[in-house]
Amino acid sequence: GLVTACRRVVSRQITAGGLWWVCSRLLCAPDPFSEVQAIIEAVEDDKTARSLTLALDPEATVVVLGWPPVVADALVQRGSGETLVVDASNEGSGLVRYLDGHRVDAVDVPLSGLGAAVTAADVLVVEPVAASPSGVLAVSGSLAAAAVAKRSDVPVWCAVGRGRALPARVWDALMSRWDVSEEPWESEEEVVPLDLIDIVVGPDGTLDASAIGSLVDCPIAPELFKADIT
Repeated sequence: GLVTACRRVVSRQITAGGLWWVCSRLLCAPDPFSEVQAIIEAVEDDKTARSLTLALDPEATVVVLGWPPVVADALVQRGSGETLVVDASNEGSGLVRYLDGHRVDAVDVPLSGLGAAVTAADVLVVEPVAASPSGVLAVSGSLAAAAVAKRSDVPVWCAVGRGRALPARVWDALMSRWDVSEEPWESEEEVVPLDLIDIVVGPDGTLDASAIGSLVDCPIAPELFKADIT
């Protein structure tokens, strides 16, 4: 029953790396009930936002896309500096209101202004829904933003919260189930290659992008590789 339930969860949220992490841990645990508590504690103890806050220059202009929850928490904790919020997935305006409510200087940038916002910023921060040693899956627009940042010598940071970093086999299973072959420009997420990322921020601080594999704490549950048939 647990296998069927986990297959259904990931089948309905293919791109949610955190759910692949949760289901993998449950299926590989000797005692799933105890593992649930361990998962809750791990998520509540996630210090990625705090690590990002400490790593950012207090006065740096940061550009983000949509509403990345970990990055949003870090920006609130930082309190100073300007944030340029690109309205990806129609979520940017909501984040601007949220930041304004916490007295954080935020600017609502239309998607058409993505390139200009990136070149005007000191750092681009991307928050993926799933990450791997080969690339990260983030909100659509992130690939263009990272490419512009690279061309403009703007550092690209990637905030990888607890449970988002997946081993290669799990990442490959996710990618094989994620079908954007028909109209990829309509997808809500897209892959950003690791060579476009400079710094990775995890629960324990900053890392070179090539060390993203050290954040992987997800077991491999082959039961998830088979699609839900219902």
